[in-house]
Amino acid sequence: MAYEYRRHSSHVLNLTPLIDIVFLLLVFFMLTAHFIEDEAIDIQLPEAISSQPSQDDEPLVISLLPSGEIVLDGEPTPLEQLEETLSAMLHANSKRMVQLKGDRAAQFGQAIKIIDAARRAGAESLDILTDKP
Repeated sequence: MAYEYRRHSSHVLNLTPLIDIVFLLLVFFMLTAHFIEDEAIDIQLPEAISSQPSQDDEPLVISLLPSGEIVLDGEPTPLEQLEETLSAMLHANSKRMVQLKGDRAAQFGQAIKIIDAARRAGAESLDILTDKP
């Protein structure tokens, strides 16, 4: 009796094109992803050991630059108009949370004036942002 040996064809899936496509997709998403930056304004926050992350979704941010310039949500605002502008923004967006980002080289008196203007504008809470050491 003669046995016929069957040819066993082993079909192997070629994964090289699939791997190429996966790497191309990875490179595409890495190059097109937008990395969120906090702000374009360079502020050196003071350090505090008791710093905690913010709990509010989208607070109004007031930045105090070392030169004394005030920036309200990305727009330069003079101190004389800060209360009016802040009041309008608080009531228009129903936001009641305000955060103060003051540079460590900024004048303390200017920060007090900003805090006072925020309270008069109707802010329910005001956080002073710091960095952990």
